[in-house]
Amino acid sequence: MEYIYAAMLLHKAGKEINEDAVKAVLTAAGVTVDEARVKALVAALQGVDIEEAIKKAVQAAPVAAAAPAVSGEAPKEEKKEEKSAEEEKKAEESAAAGLGALFG
Repeated sequence: MEYIYAAMLLHKAGKEINEDAVKAVLTAAGVTVDEARVKALVAALQGVDIEEAIKKAVQAAPVAAAAPAVSGEAPKEEKKEEKSAEEEKKAEESAAAGLGALFG
């Protein structure tokens, strides 16, 4: 995720998203840089309208996540504790796998 965050930070700052810039952001954040991941990210973002991709991602956000709050039900703590570690790992893997879909 930190690679995507670096690209989004560069985009927000109006900077070009290239390998050197992504590496600089990651290094400044104290992240050990994986050259292959940087290259893959930059290649995946070539020709992508990031603003449009962000808008699409916001529109596609699942409404179901807010359902308990809307219905007035308090979320069950048991389920959160059971799922938290496993869901976090799955969410990270899903986000990494879905990078191409998110940006084009």
